[in-house]
Amino acid sequence: MTTQLTASSWASESVVFAGRLLTSWRRNPGVPIQGIIFPTALLVFYHLLAGKSMIAISGTDNLDSLVPMCALAGGMFGAIGAGLSLPTERATGLLSRFWTLPVHRASAITGRVLAETVRTFLGVALITAVGVTLGLRFHGSLLAIIPFLVLPVLVVVTFSLVVMTLALKSGGNAVFMWLGTSSVGLAFCSPGIAPVDSFPTWLQPVIQYQPLSPAIQAMHALSTGEPAFGLFLMAVAWVGVIAAIFGPLAVRNYRNAAESVR
Repeated sequence: MTTQLTASSWASESVVFAGRLLTSWRRNPGVPIQGIIFPTALLVFYHLLAGKSMIAISGTDNLDSLVPMCALAGGMFGAIGAGLSLPTERATGLLSRFWTLPVHRASAITGRVLAETVRTFLGVALITAVGVTLGLRFHGSLLAIIPFLVLPVLVVVTFSLVVMTLALKSGGNAVFMWLGTSSVGLAFCSPGIAPVDSFPTWLQPVIQYQPLSPAIQAMHALSTGEPAFGLFLMAVAWVGVIAAIFGPLAVRNYRNAAESVR
């Protein structure tokens, strides 16, 4: 009976933990600044400053690729900002107290994933709305906006597992600097900034097959009405591979961190 009650309460307990995180992120300006304000400002300024140059170079202002790039970058930066609290929660024993509460053991970590999902979706929706204001249009089916919004959520939630794994393993500032630098590199060395063929020849294969490129290209295809199924599957494959590697690692590191302080 106890097991059944614990299993049936997993969802509601995860919602409670997610609500705690969403409340703390709302009070902490760092997370919304990194996850929403910075990428939105990047979108607006880059479009205003480089839009005409991109039209002269490629014949398009690249907005239908720039919006996906900013949406993904904002979600990743937000995940890094949210992960900054994990070393503190471990050091202060908060994770251990959560671990000993009479709740489902998985509810704390699934609550964090749920909170990341909500945060990312709201950020992507806002950045997309700003993109529409700047001139982004969906030339195919309006239903394409659903996978357009869902795909970056899948990518960022998977990236949050990477952040969680490394933050709980090391806990130093160096790991967040490394994650931030890597995120900037992935975002700016992508089709979101310019078409792949505009990069140096030796760099084009790296740009084409790095983890963010299929997602950006799939979102581009969804907004322009081009075939997106293959690109969408490639992006989901990247998500599946990374989740398969870092999902178990995140769970193991969370358990070790929670059990390390009594």
